[in-house]
Amino acid sequence: MPEKMLQFIRLSQENPEKRAVKQRREDFSEIYRSFDTSHAAAQASRCSQCGVPYCSVHCPLGNNIPDWLKMAAEGRLEEAYALSAETNNFPDICGRICPQDRLCEGNCVIEKDFESVTIGAVERFITDTAFQEGWVKVPRPAHELGQSVGIVGTGPAGLAAAEQLRKAGYQVHLYDRYDRIGGLLMYGIPSFKLEKEVVLRRWRLLEEAGIHFHMNVEIGGNKSFASLQARHDAVLIATGVYKARDIGGPGAGLAGIVPALDYLVASNRRNLGDTVEAVDAAGKNVVVIGGGDTAMDCVRTAVRQGAKSVKCLYRRDKANMPGSMREVKNAEEEGVEFEWLSAPEAFLGDESVTAVRAIRMRLGLPDASGRQSVDPVEGSGFTLEADLVIKALGFDPENLPSLWDVPGLEVSRWGTVKVKAFSFMTALPGVFAAGDIVRGASLVVWAIRDGRDAAEAIKHYLAAKVSGQSTQAAAE
Repeated sequence: MPEKMLQFIRLSQENPEKRAVKQRREDFSEIYRSFDTSHAAAQASRCSQCGVPYCSVHCPLGNNIPDWLKMAAEGRLEEAYALSAETNNFPDICGRICPQDRLCEGNCVIEKDFESVTIGAVERFITDTAFQEGWVKVPRPAHELGQSVGIVGTGPAGLAAAEQLRKAGYQVHLYDRYDRIGGLLMYGIPSFKLEKEVVLRRWRLLEEAGIHFHMNVEIGGNKSFASLQARHDAVLIATGVYKARDIGGPGAGLAGIVPALDYLVASNRRNLGDTVEAVDAAGKNVVVIGGGDTAMDCVRTAVRQGAKSVKCLYRRDKANMPGSMREVKNAEEEGVEFEWLSAPEAFLGDESVTAVRAIRMRLGLPDASGRQSVDPVEGSGFTLEADLVIKALGFDPENLPSLWDVPGLEVSRWGTVKVKAFSFMTALPGVFAAGDIVRGASLVVWAIRDGRDAAEAIKHYLAAKVSGQSTQAAAE
């Protein structure tokens, strides 16, 4: 029976059941079980249908959340999926990995006293049901167009742009250095947050739509960027950012100190059945340095690999941690120890790391960015035993103009690719850029938004070329 709305006054927030901690520490399967139909409808009915939906306002994609929650509560799941898919190319992915506690759910108007609507879990349920029932259709165009677009990178920005352009009828070719699509969706994010079949089924849909994938292609290596410009009417750079931020100090070059992405990629590849040389945490004392979602992925991966102990070293306190609080809670449940307000001073050992010497920190006055400054507490040094240290300090862009031999490609002082406001056009005519390579390391949902917006800009540019307008006018 369809649920009435505004049921937050009688129904408590209920998240999908989590698998038992002991069970989930032993494998890489997703930790949340899915809602059943009745629970999804009941939780969707808690929506207050407020006049100003702050959940939508704080969603980078502007998803029509109250509307599809109402449809889900009324049992109109096929309509709910159709509405959700209008603004989001990958609601099944966002429902699993978006930090809803910082975005839609964190801004729900009933959150303060009654706890927010479980938006992400309902979004995941709607889309998974749509796949099971065959409601997810291949995004085929109504008419074919002769112009082609080359996209570098098959992460969320590149895939979202590709789908939007293909729907419009363009011939779309994606190029990626990996052998599977998804970028960090496939190789960076562990399966306990995003099972890889969720990404692979999207790959199959996009191939059926007529999108061409060119895997194991290294731009600047076995393929030049100039050849892409010559082949396609427009090119989109959507590489993301992968260059690990480093940490110095005595002993920083010891064996056993590894970048987070190297560790996660090797783990994901092994879980996919690939034969790789992987750093394994089994039986080791692991220290992860950093406080973002990547750090949480590393500590929780180390737990599943059978680490002897796992500690996370972060220089600020829990309230100022950039990662999702939901992920912090999951990590704590799984046995991860957090050393808040702590920073590394040196790494100890002869050839391989054996310990991390750290110091306690205190929060000071806000700096120019608005965040509180962090100062060391004199005489507060301490030592953590460590056989494996994982650096999860964030990512910066590669130097693309040099790497790809494209000196005309302009970059900012941070190394991100410069684009014209609102047009996503770089300094090179017909070359666009979107996602993390433009905005810096950010969320998957922002990459999807950027990919969709870049696709619109490319469509305007290509339409102007056909009609004979100047490329400069199209860029504006």
